[in-house]
Amino acid sequence: MKHELHHYWGARKIIPAVRRPEDLQAACRGDWPAVFLLIGDLFTVEDYVGQALRAGKKVFLHVDFITGLGGDPIVMRFIAERVRPTGIISTKSHFVKHAKKNGLLAIQRLFLIDTSALEHGIHNILQSEPDAVEIMPGLIPRVITTLRDRISLPIIAGGLIQEPGEIEIALQAGASAVSMGSKHLWTM
Repeated sequence: MKHELHHYWGARKIIPAVRRPEDLQAACRGDWPAVFLLIGDLFTVEDYVGQALRAGKKVFLHVDFITGLGGDPIVMRFIAERVRPTGIISTKSHFVKHAKKNGLLAIQRLFLIDTSALEHGIHNILQSEPDAVEIMPGLIPRVITTLRDRISLPIIAGGLIQEPGEIEIALQAGASAVSMGSKHLWTM
């Protein structure tokens, strides 16, 4: 059964992307239903995820940024059984596949730097079958529209978003949510 991931970020369509431990508290105090965690290591990640879960957040852990995790598939079992986030984010298709096998939701992150990267990304999405796709940078409305026409997954725009109007542009182009690390935009 496909998860309707857009329910996890709610009507506001803003997802705080936490890059520093001191920003985790602000994300936990806010009324956002979900957070993206881009911080931690083997010793701290369980605590960070636990803080956000206790605050009532859905937590998506960007496993590519967790220091000390290797590329072995057992990593996703460890994340699912010990850390217990709602889901993961990764640029790596094998992490996406193994996360789903271990009962986690999975968001595949794509860096779209040219047409070749877009085509390769679409191929990877079709192979790994994530629950949603996060595209970087989020300031590319034409590509958001193209991706929206070619895949039937929620699209999260992220990266380089610095102005409130850029959030609206991404949403109007077809993104279902926008993730950002700039705390001043979390309250939009």
